[in-house]
Amino acid sequence: MGKITGFMEYKRQDETYEAPAKRIKNYKEFTIALEKSTLEEQGARCMDCGIPFCHSGCPLGNLIPDFNDKVYRGKWKEAAEILHATNNFPEFTGRLCPAPCEEACVLGINEDPVSIENIEKNIVETAFAEGWIVAKPPKKRTGKSVAVVGSGPAGLAAAQQLNRAGHAVTVFERDEKVGGLLRYGIPDFKMEKHVIDRRLAILEAEGITFTTNAHVGVTIDTNQLKEEFDAILLCGGATVRRNIPIDGADAKGVHQAMDFLKLNNQYVDGLVDFEDIISAKDKKVIVIGGGDTGSDCIGTSNRHGATSVTNFEILSKPTVGRPAHQPWPYWPMKLKTTSSHQEGVERHFSISTEKFIKDANGNLTGLKTVEVEWIYEEGKRPTLKKIPNTEKIWECDLVLLALGFTGAEKTLAEAFDIDMDFRTNIKATTKNYATNKDGIFVAGDMRRGQSLIVWAISEGRQAAHHVDNYLMGSSNLPLKDDNDLPRI
Repeated sequence: MGKITGFMEYKRQDETYEAPAKRIKNYKEFTIALEKSTLEEQGARCMDCGIPFCHSGCPLGNLIPDFNDKVYRGKWKEAAEILHATNNFPEFTGRLCPAPCEEACVLGINEDPVSIENIEKNIVETAFAEGWIVAKPPKKRTGKSVAVVGSGPAGLAAAQQLNRAGHAVTVFERDEKVGGLLRYGIPDFKMEKHVIDRRLAILEAEGITFTTNAHVGVTIDTNQLKEEFDAILLCGGATVRRNIPIDGADAKGVHQAMDFLKLNNQYVDGLVDFEDIISAKDKKVIVIGGGDTGSDCIGTSNRHGATSVTNFEILSKPTVGRPAHQPWPYWPMKLKTTSSHQEGVERHFSISTEKFIKDANGNLTGLKTVEVEWIYEEGKRPTLKKIPNTEKIWECDLVLLALGFTGAEKTLAEAFDIDMDFRTNIKATTKNYATNKDGIFVAGDMRRGQSLIVWAISEGRQAAHHVDNYLMGSSNLPLKDDNDLPRI
């Protein structure tokens, strides 16, 4: 695949960015696309591997060498067909996926890996621009109906697959617009929302029904759903946010990151005024949590006009290169510097927040930290040790908690009387994604816990096969063997 000697002739080239001073003045995407000829050269770097380990890194099983080869040869329409054969929404993954495929790329052993994610994004954007992506309603209907609860990537992928099988699919979303965390958790500077709306128009034209402001188990009676639909698929995500149970956590000015991001996304969408959001303008902001959500809070705070932005991470600072205990082709925990970090932030690792400080009116004025170290003993879980005499007081007006999620909300489990596991995910078999109640299935983060967008799409596709099989006794929808899925 690709050009036989391409990996020796061409170096990796990535998209560049607009300058931070310019891009933080708005919420638009700011990547600068490569020329088409350059992208075709990047496709030429694919090495014709005997065993393409990029497949082992991709939960979707994307046919990566195949679409790289088509790009190299200038056959963009064929590349788009290959890409869509395994991925319903490459415009989402091409912007938001951390690209485990690239970490598993054979070229990555001793060179920069193939720029798979950027090639993927440009394939789908070319396909939309050329009008190749059009609605394809099923030729016949089965007479069966499915309710999909939740409109994030898992729910949308499952809905499209089930609709393709000929079932009547209705997607229920509790918020005012469809998209789940794609819409309300991802800032526009990473993915503008017209990208979602463009795909939703295709799904609607294919026959999928979307019902918003529909909170199943609260405003929508679950018995009604069981009576009206032949199967129900729950894709509500893992949305219970992790708290930090320390003194002063109730201070005015301590907020969950997802509350901050959701309100800002609604502001950008024109649904609320700036005065009604959690604003970082003219504030000393501290973001607790060093993952992607924390990074999104940093970028958003800088766009608000924060006085300063500081980021705390309790874990040790990762290495720049691949750690020795995470050899290729495994996913490495390396230091990640995002575009938001480049826009301005002071980062601190191995630091733990001990107390929030507030004034007599309950307003946040600062916080107290201590430096920590991690103790590793073979056969035991790592333990955390505070380093004496390292306490410090930090001034701040706004703290954003980007600490991840602990599992699924209990609303649906209680409403449908279905079991949850010890991790507070809805319990289902890996074999067929079925819960303990007949006809009710679950997929995505609600089943496996907080994970990646590419995993959510994979879960939705897998679950759709099993729901179709339940309804019809067999299924022609694609199914990836769980034994082939990467464990990341």
